[in-house]
Amino acid sequence: MNNRIKRYLIDGEGDTLDYKQEISSANKIAKTMVSFANHRGGTLLVGVRDNRTIAGIRTEDERYMLELAAAFYCKPEIKLKTIEHEIGGKVILECVVPAGESKPYYAKGEDDKWWVYVRSKDKSLLASKVTVDVLRRNASNSGTFIKYGKNEEMLLKYLEENERITLQEFRKKVNISKWRASKILVNLISAGVIRIHTHEKTEFYTLV
Repeated sequence: MNNRIKRYLIDGEGDTLDYKQEISSANKIAKTMVSFANHRGGTLLVGVRDNRTIAGIRTEDERYMLELAAAFYCKPEIKLKTIEHEIGGKVILECVVPAGESKPYYAKGEDDKWWVYVRSKDKSLLASKVTVDVLRRNASNSGTFIKYGKNEEMLLKYLEENERITLQEFRKKVNISKWRASKILVNLISAGVIRIHTHEKTEFYTLV
């Protein structure tokens, strides 16, 4: 076992590492792929159980499912790098997903619709509209011009005195539409003034 794989097994799953015992669904693995591409890249270890033991795989079957997902269930297509390793007589696949250059990346769901996913710790979570807009803004390299009005000032003052705020809380506090509140948040996140935190429950925002 090489040192890189050994380190992966020691570190455990996280925002750039995921274990898969097998690939049974192109839809499901596409979610993980796009969450890595929308993040800073990541690695799938296929043939490894959640408890970090080696299950092994049927190499050609797994390769086919990975390539199918990357080419037809991810938009834009994701270019994977797969490396085969033999450990204790069993084969595992190291599948490297690069950080995307054309964010946001979408995965095709079982409903045949395209959805954006992002990585949060060891989970691939459905992205909010604010997150999608931030990914799109940052990928455009168009820069962000911020005009500080009373709403922006109230938000920053609130975050100086409180740890966090949600979109709904911000919208109600300054009495503006969800669309307007989202636009302000996207501007401030893109400018590096506030940070977005995506969780399984409620997304929230903090000062950088």
